[in-house]
Amino acid sequence: MSSSAQNIANPLHPPDIAPTPQNTPAAHLSHSVLSRPQVPSTLSEENEDEDNVPVISTQGAQGIAGLASNPAFASLVQGRLTSLVGRSSGYVEGLPAPIRRRITGLKGVQAAHTAIEAEFQKDIFELEKKYAEKYRPLYERRRALVEGKDEPTGDEIEKGEKEEEDEEEDDYDSEDDDDEPKEKKKAPAPTAEETAAAPKGIPEFWLTALKNHLGLSDLITEKDEEALKFLVDIRLEYPSERPGFTLVFEFAEGAKAFFKNVKLEKTYYYQDEVGYEGDFVYDRAEGTKIDWVEGKDLTVRIETKKQRNKNTNQTRIVKKAIPTESFFSFFSPPVPPSEDDEDEEIEDDIDERLELDYQIGEDLKERVIPRAVDFFTGKALRYEQENGDFESDDEFDEEDDEDDEDDDEEVGGKRKAPVPPTGNTPASHQDPQECKQQ
Repeated sequence: MSSSAQNIANPLHPPDIAPTPQNTPAAHLSHSVLSRPQVPSTLSEENEDEDNVPVISTQGAQGIAGLASNPAFASLVQGRLTSLVGRSSGYVEGLPAPIRRRITGLKGVQAAHTAIEAEFQKDIFELEKKYAEKYRPLYERRRALVEGKDEPTGDEIEKGEKEEEDEEEDDYDSEDDDDEPKEKKKAPAPTAEETAAAPKGIPEFWLTALKNHLGLSDLITEKDEEALKFLVDIRLEYPSERPGFTLVFEFAEGAKAFFKNVKLEKTYYYQDEVGYEGDFVYDRAEGTKIDWVEGKDLTVRIETKKQRNKNTNQTRIVKKAIPTESFFSFFSPPVPPSEDDEDEEIEDDIDERLELDYQIGEDLKERVIPRAVDFFTGKALRYEQENGDFESDDEFDEEDDEDDEDDDEEVGGKRKAPVPPTGNTPASHQDPQECKQQ
């Protein structure tokens, strides 16, 4: 019996090579590998400049303990461990030829499985589009009620009251109250005079729904609200030329005080090939160019400076547009770098910005549009809290750590936008690091 065969039969026998196909298991990594939307990875470790490896000075350190406490050393080790995950240790290559051949055959079986998986994903996407057409009349009806073009029917009121009763029962079940729930009296229908005197529709419906989304709320500034209060509908469409989806934002006439567009669109495209786990992979996003009214661009602030001519001693006023935080920057998405881009031209935070952009798009598509009324009333937030989509402050002990407060702020005291919670979507079950730019 060969040495390799003995090592397979007896796991206690000290092998000459690593006992597993991987040098380093993923458990050694500090970063999270939880499911997140699969997005293009723009920075490859294989292309990192070896000359930029930090130089570790051990002068004054006491042996290994001194090295272990050295941040540069810890960072170097972590980087090396990360680069080893998934790489062959020579285990498979050291197996007998017949076994290696069988492994190659298994890869052929896996390739056939992957092809079927891709077909399955495409069929699911077609089914999604089919049911989107069934939802369309409901969304059109919702818009009519929001804009005040129609009033709810008796059947709609009856079903809505049943929903409210169920919500009250759920609230009672979740409370530690021994008293029986009080029966709520149904409100009488408003009179014609009351209806005529009330505002049309549901004012600021979509603005309120967006502000009740945990991720979007921090992207909306007070100035944005002045324009978003004219938002009358957000709907979903599908591009015909390739897989993806389009978010359509429609505005009332009042929005023309800010921009001339009647509607703003944001389209997310998927790559032609599915990802490692059989799901669609994001390729890029494209947004509408906003035709701002002069002086009303919410994505910039105007900085005014006086300049004096050294020769003539005359002064002039110079105005410079400085980019500022705004929800409307959503329609100018970050662009993944191409293969021709130089390393120094790639922004350091491009991966995080791309991931955040895709997550917001998925949340609008999968959660906000289908359940807009629940975000308007706040029911969606309560549901997410009950199901653990975000942590309560009560779950953590308070600690005096000034560094944590600093981490929540950027230069100028502006808060970083949090990563929004993601819904159960095909693209939300993948790690963005699995995807490579095609």
